[in-house]
Amino acid sequence: MNWFTNTLGTSVGKKLMMAVTGLCFCGFLTVHLIGNLTLYGGKNLFNAYAEHLHSLGPVITVAEWGLLTLAIIHILTGLTLFLGNLNARPERYAVNKSAGGRTLGSSTMPYTGILLLIFIVLHLVNFHFADRTYQTIYHIVSRVLSRPEYVFIYVAAVIIAAIHVSHGFWSAFQTLGANHPKYMPFIQGAGLSFSVIVGFGFGFIPVFIFSIAG
Repeated sequence: MNWFTNTLGTSVGKKLMMAVTGLCFCGFLTVHLIGNLTLYGGKNLFNAYAEHLHSLGPVITVAEWGLLTLAIIHILTGLTLFLGNLNARPERYAVNKSAGGRTLGSSTMPYTGILLLIFIVLHLVNFHFADRTYQTIYHIVSRVLSRPEYVFIYVAAVIIAAIHVSHGFWSAFQTLGANHPKYMPFIQGAGLSFSVIVGFGFGFIPVFIFSIAG
């Protein structure tokens, strides 16, 4: 047991935790997107989907607590690694060269992560903790996304999520040991494809709801 806790305390262990929790969130995004696509089927289909989730009761509660635990681990570990890197190199280079395969996703990971955390809080306030006493979840979604400022925020957040995932996806596999010349190009391509799916899949939903709510 000591070797396990000692490993998690190292930089390698923290990166492993980031990789595992990150891939779990990629799985969650996939399931969440599939569910949200029912919005295109209208209020009856989306409300039926939401009611089905609600009927699962304890299963959803366990899933929510599991996601919260993963989020805490991911955020705290990410901040620890970020601050550790800053302390290791307190002075910035005079010229920030884009070398060594650095991309927009890799160079902005901490910042896109912070922005996503802020958005997730807003998202939970708007939908998860909204009062459903006299309105269905479809009405709540329609009301929120009928406002252009929220459409802008949600589309911007989705773009940020796509940038974050574009690097995080293949980086997670690399951390887990899949860094092989034969497989890495495929994994990088899969990560890019997944980020595009996340961007367009989630991004069109607020635009669609705004167009039919107006």
